[in-house]
Amino acid sequence: MCLALLVILLHCSSLKAREVFTINKVEIRADPSLQVPNGDALTILCIADISKSGNFMIEHHFTFFKDGRILSDITSLQNRTEYKIPAARFADTGEYVCMVKAKEKKKKSEVMLVKVTGLPKPKLTALKNMVTEGEELVLKCEVPEEAPPLTFTFQKLLTPGGPVTRTKKELEKNFTTIEIPVEPGDKILRFQCIASVYSAHGMQESAPSDVELVTVVEPFSTPALVIEPSLNVTEGDNVKLVCRVVVRNYDIEIIIQKDKVILNSTRGQNTLTYFTKVSMQDNGNYTCKVELGSVSKEKTVNMVVTELFSKPELIHSAKMIDEGDWLQLQCKVKGLLPVTKISIKTRYLGKDNLLNDSSSFITKAHVNNTATYICTAEINGIIKESDPVKINVYAPVSIPQLWIVPSVRDVILGRAIRFQCQSMYGTPPITYKFFRGNKTVNSSQIFNKLPAEFRDKPTEVGVEQYSCEASNHHSHIRKRSRELNITVIAPVGKVNLISVPKREVEDGKGISFRCYVETGSLPINFKLLKQNNRKPISEDTKMDTEVIWYKETWSKQDSGEYFCEASNPTNIVQRSDVISINVILASWQKVLIALFVLVIIVILGCGGCCWYLWKKRKAKHPSIEMSGSAGVTNSAGVKLEPRQNSDGQYYPGYMDDSENHMKATDENKAPVQKGTEPVYSEIRKANNDAVPSP
Repeated sequence: MCLALLVILLHCSSLKAREVFTINKVEIRADPSLQVPNGDALTILCIADISKSGNFMIEHHFTFFKDGRILSDITSLQNRTEYKIPAARFADTGEYVCMVKAKEKKKKSEVMLVKVTGLPKPKLTALKNMVTEGEELVLKCEVPEEAPPLTFTFQKLLTPGGPVTRTKKELEKNFTTIEIPVEPGDKILRFQCIASVYSAHGMQESAPSDVELVTVVEPFSTPALVIEPSLNVTEGDNVKLVCRVVVRNYDIEIIIQKDKVILNSTRGQNTLTYFTKVSMQDNGNYTCKVELGSVSKEKTVNMVVTELFSKPELIHSAKMIDEGDWLQLQCKVKGLLPVTKISIKTRYLGKDNLLNDSSSFITKAHVNNTATYICTAEINGIIKESDPVKINVYAPVSIPQLWIVPSVRDVILGRAIRFQCQSMYGTPPITYKFFRGNKTVNSSQIFNKLPAEFRDKPTEVGVEQYSCEASNHHSHIRKRSRELNITVIAPVGKVNLISVPKREVEDGKGISFRCYVETGSLPINFKLLKQNNRKPISEDTKMDTEVIWYKETWSKQDSGEYFCEASNPTNIVQRSDVISINVILASWQKVLIALFVLVIIVILGCGGCCWYLWKKRKAKHPSIEMSGSAGVTNSAGVKLEPRQNSDGQYYPGYMDDSENHMKATDENKAPVQKGTEPVYSEIRKANNDAVPSP
């Protein structure tokens, strides 16, 4: 019993010592709301819902995150805590998360998006409240409460074209400065600025800042330009231009100019004067310009100049005159007063040479009278000149000469020929025409004394006639050269070589070669050559397109490959295809060789037969030649009959009665000798030929 109570007590104490808990949920809230105006207070609440096995204390670690970055770490025994933002700014816009950690357990809340709307009104400051024209005004715009990046927009108000704006971005500062030039004519400047910010959660723009006023001081006044005696003057009048300006002790520069041409200038003065005796060229706008650094002010007036007399006109008989004709020039002037002086001049390279001190000039034209002419008129010191007139006096061309470059007697068909045509006399430009026969091939205009060049390509074999014609601006003369006869020759065409007989010729006999060309001008030079031997075998020059060579006797050494070369005065060599010639034995040589071979064969055949018979005779016993017609008998007086051996052949010594009809004689008679030659008669017994006794 005591043991059971002890076990129960120990179990109870182990339950008390073991503290069990779980984090059910972590909740995050925004107070007063998820969207708050810029500058209001914002509180982020984090609440942990935890279940425990008993009444024990747990230490909570709260971590606040914004856009993934840690904002704050708080440790508390309570299950809730808060993160306070006294004045919310746009930079506080973002996604918030709260994480709770207790002992080894932790849990995160859901993501909460908080938006802060609006931006504080920026502050605009001008570093100087009074500036001078041409100065650089420095403006500063800032939003102290906000965090970068920020975009600042500056506006210049009350300008004729509307507000002038400039924008500048700042990535690391919450303020920026710009420099604005003060333009001439500015009096009171008004500026304001606006701040804006961009992020992944949207864009916010502030209200405009307060207007900043800046006063502008002029360094000098707008200049005044006066023309004396008046704005309307007559050619020859003396005119004075006066430019005045009010200045505040500055080192200004004054310039008087007409169009873009500066007439006079000064520095450090407030007045500038320019004198001139006017002509029609002085008619137009005059400007007085005052400058100091980047500040520039100007005044423009228009001066009208009345013409005293008109521009003289040079009247001429013609601009192109034939040498020997009359050259007539006259100068005419229209004006208010009688002309005091008129002259006619020639002009060369900008230099004038007086030709006549009167209003007219006449002479018989010569090439040397080619020039540019002008006339001038003068009244009261005003000198005017006419427009220049170019007069050209033309000498007639001479008979042109035509030649070939380089000089050749014959030309090759299809190749271009270079011609030159030149007239030694005549005023340029000279026009040359080039003719083949009566047909115009080309033309060229030459502006100097060099010859004209032409090219032509003959298309037919034979004699071509060429000529050229020269002319210039002379009204009557055209000259033509003598005709130039050109012989056009064609190079030889394809060369062919044939032989009779073809390819083979008997030793000692002759062969004919025929070499001919398909086209080509005569005469033609033909050469017959053997391969690998540059020395011609035969060579002929013919007034024909072919040649025939004959060689009577050929030998084995003449075998080989042959070709033909042909050329004419074009010096273009053409070559035929190679043909092979083989020298073979003559007919009688073949017969002789055949007979010789036949004799050898006969001799060899006879020798073979003799040898065979000799061998055969040597293998037998000596035969007994019988002189009578009786048959062979043995010693017993019995006639021997022929017998065949097993091979079906007769034994040697047998004589057929049909072939040997000899009359029987005394069988016991001794052998007969004829002369010194013994005659034997014998009976040979072959193996197995014995006749058994009856």
